[in-house]
Amino acid sequence: MNRFTLLLGMVLCMAQGHAQGLGGKQAHSALDEFRKAVRQDFENFRQQCMEEYIDFVKNPWQAFEETKPVPMPKEEPVPPVVMPQDDQDKPIKDKPVVIEEVIEPAPVEPQPQPVQPIKEVPVVEEKTVDFTFFGTPAKVRFDTIHKVVLNGISEAEIAKSLRNIVSKDYDNMIFDCLALRKNLNLSDWGYIQMLKALSDRVCGKGSNESALMLAYLYMQSGYKMRMAIDGNKLYMLYASKHQIFNQASFGINGDVFYGVEELPSRLYICQAAYPNEKEMSLLINGDQRFAENISPKRTVSSQKFRDFKIAVSVNKNLIDFYTTYPTSMIDDDFMTRWGMYANTPLDKKVKDQIYPTFRSSLKGLSQLEAANRLLNLIQTGLVYEYDNKVWGRDRAFFAEESLFYPYCDCEDRAILYTRIVRDILGLDCILIYYPGHLAAAVAFTEEVRGDYIMLNNRKFVVTDPTYIGAPVGATMPDMDNKTAKVIILKR
Repeated sequence: MNRFTLLLGMVLCMAQGHAQGLGGKQAHSALDEFRKAVRQDFENFRQQCMEEYIDFVKNPWQAFEETKPVPMPKEEPVPPVVMPQDDQDKPIKDKPVVIEEVIEPAPVEPQPQPVQPIKEVPVVEEKTVDFTFFGTPAKVRFDTIHKVVLNGISEAEIAKSLRNIVSKDYDNMIFDCLALRKNLNLSDWGYIQMLKALSDRVCGKGSNESALMLAYLYMQSGYKMRMAIDGNKLYMLYASKHQIFNQASFGINGDVFYGVEELPSRLYICQAAYPNEKEMSLLINGDQRFAENISPKRTVSSQKFRDFKIAVSVNKNLIDFYTTYPTSMIDDDFMTRWGMYANTPLDKKVKDQIYPTFRSSLKGLSQLEAANRLLNLIQTGLVYEYDNKVWGRDRAFFAEESLFYPYCDCEDRAILYTRIVRDILGLDCILIYYPGHLAAAVAFTEEVRGDYIMLNNRKFVVTDPTYIGAPVGATMPDMDNKTAKVIILKR
């Protein structure tokens, strides 16, 4: 229990106990007085937190050397395989596949919250700041007369500037930012990108003032951050629960911090901590509501089932957001990477375009027939290409990206296929990782034959969107199950 919660409980108990001895208007008046006292105590607590924080900021900052980036594991990709036509219609036999290592999905945790609720502040003349991030217009209440001012970046000057901005002048802005996070259903990564766009809009892109404003807004929103300086430049570092690939970091008291921009290899860092601060998560647990910027329609068709096809457009603002998304792992386990992509919900506007077609086309079919149609659509309707050839590096796709970009590879197909099967057929899925290849498997509730994995007394039948033309139950040739791992997906 944190200090704020304890204080709230104590004061409310005192208020209720006192009110029980009074009646009518006296009881209401007593409760009102206690509520006012609670609010004042909350404000005093937050003010005290900032005073202690600023006192720490004034102390000399310590030099740190960067920790070299965690490299993305390099693998030799397995090329797609086309099943011979004569084999595609042969009867499938049951064959158990033994895979011992299983990776569980990452738990979903609540987003960080302020050390105490941020209250709106009445103002005589309300002024606002308009800004845009990922094509999405946004507005917050703020009078730019109170914007950050820095005369140098010494510890004393940063502390002085912080003291000037720690006032109710910023409370409505923070309140509005948190409301935008909720109303737009922003992930932590989306939220930090929004705050950066706002800070750049108010203070100037890439300025020291923008970095300080970003640090203050981010910290007051409940996130763990540290400020750092190098020469004449101020940086904000954010702590992440995930290990981000190919990005330098700084280890500080057991936490790992990254930069919202490229960082020098040596920094002087303020180690001041703020109460109840939490690391950001790179999980995306909901449909983020960016403004629409619709791509041209694209048709994806099955070669085997000629009438089975979809026409789909994608929000390019969402694609731009995904372009900034840093690929990462959890607890040093590279396998957790794909679960982050596969468990991200498909954009509602994409669902609204293609899911009615799926439901109509698959109506009345068995689970096996429906799964085979979806499988062939992904196998033959999308064009395979190696990431290194297209991007110059390994890059996993969220489901929408495979419907937007002209090329995708095995991991992208498996992520898209398992997303659709879970949503449309309501069946649980897993990913199967082989070095250089990612396939999938489905837990049918009807009897389905083929290669299968037993997991928690349930039969998951192999489905491989990169084994072109292969039906449900067929494993791509030369896959070594001794090296394979199972990644459990959430429904």
